[in-house]
Amino acid sequence: MRSGFVGIIGRPNVGKSTLINTIVGKKVAIISNKPQTTRNIIQGIYNEDKVQIVFVDTPGIHKPINKLGKTLNRGAYYSIDDTDIILFVVDAFEGIGKGDTYILEKLKQVDKPVILVINKIDKIPYEEILNRINDYKDLYDFDEIIPVSALTKNNIKDLIDTLKKYLPDNIKYYGDGSVTNKSIDFLMSEIVREKVFNFTEEEVPHSITCVTDSVEVGKTSYTIRISIIVDRDSLKKIVIGKQGEMIKKIGISARTDLENLLNKKVYLELFVKTVKKWREKEKYLSEFGFNDFME
Repeated sequence: MRSGFVGIIGRPNVGKSTLINTIVGKKVAIISNKPQTTRNIIQGIYNEDKVQIVFVDTPGIHKPINKLGKTLNRGAYYSIDDTDIILFVVDAFEGIGKGDTYILEKLKQVDKPVILVINKIDKIPYEEILNRINDYKDLYDFDEIIPVSALTKNNIKDLIDTLKKYLPDNIKYYGDGSVTNKSIDFLMSEIVREKVFNFTEEEVPHSITCVTDSVEVGKTSYTIRISIIVDRDSLKKIVIGKQGEMIKKIGISARTDLENLLNKKVYLELFVKTVKKWREKEKYLSEFGFNDFME
């Protein structure tokens, strides 16, 4: 038996959540084209005969502007300090950014395998992939460099096979059927948050969070109530939309994903609540599930 914990780090929007979902084969982390989508430490569990790899998806490391941002960065640094192997994920299309060089400075302080994953290679020609490899190779002495496309699954098997060589443990941390450590309530609230991300304007996503209030389990269906928390009334109006059109759109899309997750019919009730400056107040950060890495 070979096992270990693999921390996935990188700047926002490089495809960390897509990568973990592709590897695990299930949607355990939400995806959006907007940066800083991931806000919690999410473990995705890959199982194979005599192999278990626990992937730790973390918030993108960024320059924080509020207490929430500082908490998210501490969560990301957890992956550097408390995992066995580090996957540093970068965007092949965007190339080297300031965020990448900042993370590389942090990595120079660690003593564990660091594997560079150059993601989104489906967006650039082959010659450019080689250029990206050379660019990063000159900046840090990586143990391995693996170009992949999390979207098309290109080279994902090679990545997993490479990781097996570095797994340090010989115990099974989770059961064979486990794909994540997160609760079903968390996954349900994240599905709703993803839909808010996808349907609303730029300024809305980073000012909202979602909380599962209650779940009633019937013989053939679930009744689920989820609150969408915003930090000012103007955003509440945007999320609800004219004559309730936006919240209806969010609900219809979320219900489809929830039914796929639960394999039952879902009756979904959404509520939009204003909690002013919730991202700055420890009370609300704790209440809304961001307490793992608070000071």
